[in-house]
Amino acid sequence: MPAQPDPHALHWSPALVAEAAGARDNGRVGSRLVDETSEYRIWLIEIAPGDRLPFHTHVLNYFWVATSQGRARSRNPDGRVVEMDYAPGDTRHMHFAEGEFMTHDLENIGSTVLTFTTVENKLSPNRPLPLD
Repeated sequence: MPAQPDPHALHWSPALVAEAAGARDNGRVGSRLVDETSEYRIWLIEIAPGDRLPFHTHVLNYFWVATSQGRARSRNPDGRVVEMDYAPGDTRHMHFAEGEFMTHDLENIGSTVLTFTTVENKLSPNRPLPLD
């Protein structure tokens, strides 16, 4: 019997593979940075249906709160593809030890505008990535 194609490979193009490979130093984890202090970076994320937040890398401890309902797909450079449904108030806290990081993108695969607030803690074990 021939091998079945990997269903996750359907969500990867050569352009996405190249973007993911170059995103290790991209610290722009949201659509818009709305405030930054010596302790925090506060981001708003707004993604229209069919649009996506490019690959970026998290190195700081952070949390996000969904502020709208929707569905999204996230790709990780190791090939994993995760799809999730969100509801207003859904929250997740992420923590990274020194040297740890996570790179991914976020694509709106639903029919509504997807919005989040993300708060990064700059007093984490890792130094913040530059936002050039």
